[in-house]
Amino acid sequence: MDHPPRNGQGDRRPARPRQEEPGRRTAPPRRPAPRREPVDARRTAPPPRRPQPRPAPRARRNSFRGAKIALAVVSLLVMGLTGYAWAAMQGLVNGLNYANVISDGGGGDKPADGARDILLVGLDSRTDAQGNPLSREVLDELRAGDSDGELNTDSLIFVHIPNDGSKAVAMSLPRDSYVDIPGYGKHKINSAYARAMLQARKDLQKQGVTDPKELDVKANQAGAKELIETIEKLTGSTIDNYAAVNLLGFSDITKAIGGVDVCLNNNVKDQYSGANFTKGQHTISGVEALEFVRQRHGLPNGDLDRVVRQQVFMAGMARKVLSAGTLTNPGKLSDLIDAIKKSVVLNQNWDIFGFAQQMKGLTGGQLEFRTIPVKNVEYKTPEDGTAIQVDPAEVKQFVQSLAGPQPGQTAPPANQADPANKATTVDVRNASGKTGLAASVAKTLDAKGFTSGDTANATARKTTVIWVPKGGKDKGQAVADALGGSPTIQEDKSVSAGHVMVFLGSDYQGTASDASAGSGAAAGSSSQAPAPPPVADEDKPITAEGVPCVN
Repeated sequence: MDHPPRNGQGDRRPARPRQEEPGRRTAPPRRPAPRREPVDARRTAPPPRRPQPRPAPRARRNSFRGAKIALAVVSLLVMGLTGYAWAAMQGLVNGLNYANVISDGGGGDKPADGARDILLVGLDSRTDAQGNPLSREVLDELRAGDSDGELNTDSLIFVHIPNDGSKAVAMSLPRDSYVDIPGYGKHKINSAYARAMLQARKDLQKQGVTDPKELDVKANQAGAKELIETIEKLTGSTIDNYAAVNLLGFSDITKAIGGVDVCLNNNVKDQYSGANFTKGQHTISGVEALEFVRQRHGLPNGDLDRVVRQQVFMAGMARKVLSAGTLTNPGKLSDLIDAIKKSVVLNQNWDIFGFAQQMKGLTGGQLEFRTIPVKNVEYKTPEDGTAIQVDPAEVKQFVQSLAGPQPGQTAPPANQADPANKATTVDVRNASGKTGLAASVAKTLDAKGFTSGDTANATARKTTVIWVPKGGKDKGQAVADALGGSPTIQEDKSVSAGHVMVFLGSDYQGTASDASAGSGAAAGSSSQAPAPPPVADEDKPITAEGVPCVN
């Protein structure tokens, strides 16, 4: 393992458990690869679950032939389906593993709020999707440790997709995030699954259940439900679908598609994960892929750098699977489907055919990866050592800003001013280097009902950020909605009450009126404003276009 064991068992009340049992899915030995290492996943009572319409029967028409369909199954693995691929997908659906982890009508065809929220989980499990234990040979190959080792969730990704399938925003939740786990108190988020799973196993054994496979399947379902509830509570959203993949499955999937292109800023050599790569670009698969996405020791930002690695790797997977070379190669496609069948578990009632239709036409640039905001990466906890501190209110706001209006919320029609905006004075700072942008954006905001403040140039910065006074994040969100995009909103004591200050970074692609030639600042406002300090998610969002170099 590349990290110290997580507390894992739990006692359904705020007890402090220890882990002792294995986890969920992986597959029997397949094609050994010459190296090592893993991936991880969790339930309970969040906001009231959305009412789900009864799925209507869906015709499997030949009209899908020739249509490009992006299917996000797990780890944002995307399958573009054409001709042979569409026929093969029917075999995939028939052989998938399903678990009863979302209740009250979850997983329906079209969630009632007009969007689909999916939890993707990478499990550090020593069993396959059917509950069969991995062999010693396979565990050694993956550097997975003992077959009765810990079970945690190494990768947690919350995906938001509007019903028109126009884009997908994937938000990573660092595994060491210190959050409230319903029924267990505050702990690292990656232990939620194991705590509930191990407690459920004990309860089942007390009830007389002895079959190892039955114990594994039911205990893992309890773990998944706990994880789902934990993330619903943190994000304020309701999970509609759930997909989990185990470590061997991840390894096999990367081999099936012929590897993924990645790029590193520096040479790395890590004894914990086994990662040993030189600076520059590599095509990796199998155990090397696991080593790449699991390393955190020796990286400048620890777990946050690992999150970025996982994001660029999954973006690379999407790019590779969407390529014609994967989809039109019967051998590769067959291997990919076999790997998914062995290692992926989905929630019951997930209409994969309907989902594929919803996602048709998704391209690499419409697949965007973000990371939730964090406050302190060296947070000292009472019981769990060093963790990552997060603010649930900030996380909810961040998720909502990327997801758009929630059920019951309506935005003003385009180009129509909202009367409530008049109470907010907006000052605009041009840090983008684009001449005239501050004046142009100020004009746009004025047209949307905001009171115009002053404009000025500012020290260059990459990302757009909105400063608000204490307690003014709702005002900042209104400005962000008017501008479009997903600017970060943060409180700053230098901002006066009733004001909002917008710093336009070089990434700004939002709404703006036609800029007139000349300075980026309005006349008489040529002062330089200092750039705000770095914030979480500082860099441009990762997409499935290109191969960015990372730590």
